[in-house]
Amino acid sequence: MARSRPEPVQVVKQRRDAALRALVTGVPYARFLGVDFDRRGDELTGVMNFNEKLIGNPFLPALHGGATAAFLEVTAIITLGWSQLWPDIETGALDPKEMAVGNLPRLPKTIDFTVDYLRSGLPRDAYARATVSRSGRRYASVHVAAWQDHHDKLFAQATGHFLMPQPAAAPDRGA
Repeated sequence: MARSRPEPVQVVKQRRDAALRALVTGVPYARFLGVDFDRRGDELTGVMNFNEKLIGNPFLPALHGGATAAFLEVTAIITLGWSQLWPDIETGALDPKEMAVGNLPRLPKTIDFTVDYLRSGLPRDAYARATVSRSGRRYASVHVAAWQDHHDKLFAQATGHFLMPQPAAAPDRGA
């Protein structure tokens, strides 16, 4: 029995990138903040590109705490959603073209989110990476760390708990 030929690597990369792009553009607040994601395999790094509108204290100047918290939360939700979608993206069961036209899977909902502000966010690009601590059928726990110039010098971190979307129920066909 002959094995089927694997998909070319470029096709797989394009499918992954298209799915991620659709997932991120489906979150309007991520677009407002200027958050994008750098993907390396299944690992995501959130990037919040600097913009003057993100400054909260112009005298320091420092990033607004709300922008920082939102960046961390968006990174956590997108990373959690990505980890849930990864198997379907890899097998081709999830069509990025369908996602691009608005047929997005449901994302996790925030139950609680605690942010630790470790130092002032400087007026420059910020990066964040989320780690899924636990992910079950109903609940997930995620830790997020954010830095600017050096990965070891965090300016904020957060822990969040999320309600996982339930799979769509099978249609009732009657008796």
